[in-house]
Amino acid sequence: MPERKFNILVTGATGYIGKRLIPVLLDQGHNVYALTRDKNRLNLAEYILKEIRVLEVDLLNPDAGFALPQSIDVAYYLVHSMSGSIGKFYEMEARSAQNFVQLVNSTSAQQIIYLSGLGTEDKLSKHLASRQNVEQILANANAALTVLRAAIIVGSGSASFEIMRDLVEKLPVMVAPRWLKSKIQPIAVRNIIEYLTGVVGRNQTYNRTFDVGGPDVLTYRQMLKRFAKVRNLRRLIISVPVMTPRLSSYWLYFVTATSYKLAVNLVDSLKVDVVCRENSIKELVPIDLISYEKSVELAFERIAQNLVLSSWKDAVNEDFFGAHLDEYIEVPAYGCFKDIKHADVTGNEEDIKRNIWRIGGTIGWYYATWLWGFRGFLDKLVGGVGLRRGRANPDVIKTGEALDFWRVIYAAKDRSRLLLYAEMKLPGEAWLEYRIKQHKGKSILHQTATFRPKGLWGRLYWYAVWPFHLFVFSGMIRNLIRYR
Repeated sequence: MPERKFNILVTGATGYIGKRLIPVLLDQGHNVYALTRDKNRLNLAEYILKEIRVLEVDLLNPDAGFALPQSIDVAYYLVHSMSGSIGKFYEMEARSAQNFVQLVNSTSAQQIIYLSGLGTEDKLSKHLASRQNVEQILANANAALTVLRAAIIVGSGSASFEIMRDLVEKLPVMVAPRWLKSKIQPIAVRNIIEYLTGVVGRNQTYNRTFDVGGPDVLTYRQMLKRFAKVRNLRRLIISVPVMTPRLSSYWLYFVTATSYKLAVNLVDSLKVDVVCRENSIKELVPIDLISYEKSVELAFERIAQNLVLSSWKDAVNEDFFGAHLDEYIEVPAYGCFKDIKHADVTGNEEDIKRNIWRIGGTIGWYYATWLWGFRGFLDKLVGGVGLRRGRANPDVIKTGEALDFWRVIYAAKDRSRLLLYAEMKLPGEAWLEYRIKQHKGKSILHQTATFRPKGLWGRLYWYAVWPFHLFVFSGMIRNLIRYR
């Protein structure tokens, strides 16, 4: 990584990669400008928002008087429109890129970094052809262009990853199209971020295009099989030759959580092999590439973090207690069921925090504690930890300790956040989170129960306990506010 610190513009800051990239750039000491069409959608941690400068502009229709800061040194272009339209994304991406070039030409930027799609020029899908058309447009800018071409990015929350997850966990038997035989070279999201930050300011990468991928070249069938292996699921996959692209799109749309527009564009790209050819990036930016199976395992770690997740195993050490871990820790947002409750804090906020920090153990769960006890009894019957572990201290909660059948993932009273992870036997993963946030001058208590199901049984489990959630979680937050 170059020692110089840059003024960096991140275009597409609300996107999957942009959100993960910004904290890393800040950690490396760069000054970051985040460009977004709607700043209200820039859902980043509060400390990040304080450190960056947010620029709001629609690149499809920029305001006539809008201008980028002249001092920008490096600009990331991470804008994609694949899910926005079936037939118009080519024109939309071209217009957006052209407007971006006009804006960035008025700055002192020396480098543009673009994350493009992997594919051979002689056999491109429509969306890959659009990506490479954007490359040509960006190459006309005054700044030097560095292009990184990637195929599927493996990370919790990415569109391709979540589609595979839906397929594997919902379908014991898959009747799939022939494109399962296409070859792909997936890459872990951590490696993508390492490459994106590794090329910043490197003259050797100027005006060059690099294929980036992980260490494994797999067919889609192999990817699904290995995904199932990581999740300890047995799956039968049957390929049929009669599925047209349209039928394949409908199949993805109905089986997975994707939109039909995205399904059409994805199927169009899945029909061709996408394997790296030019790999000199390995010498310029040497990193440890993560295997596909390890990438899937990391994506399913209990807590998803913004590329700081490799240090989570050390986070329970006392040295890290004051490091504001909630700036990095996030509960999974995709492929989950959630029960969300809100309540105005009408009394003393410190009283509410005290109630939250006394939850469980001898105090109980503030509502239907006998039901929690019965759930703990059932857990013991199937070999789980049950509810007997209690808590170490009736008034103090520390990160890493056990609390009944939960594990305390994060506890920061001064930052009004408590995050618990369920260690009971479940067909999935569960979190319970309490946060007090300010909104329009008022304190609001947020109670969020999150469940990420594993397979069909996980979904059936959620619906089976959902009637109990209706009154149990409502009663809990109500009593947390009232309890004195």
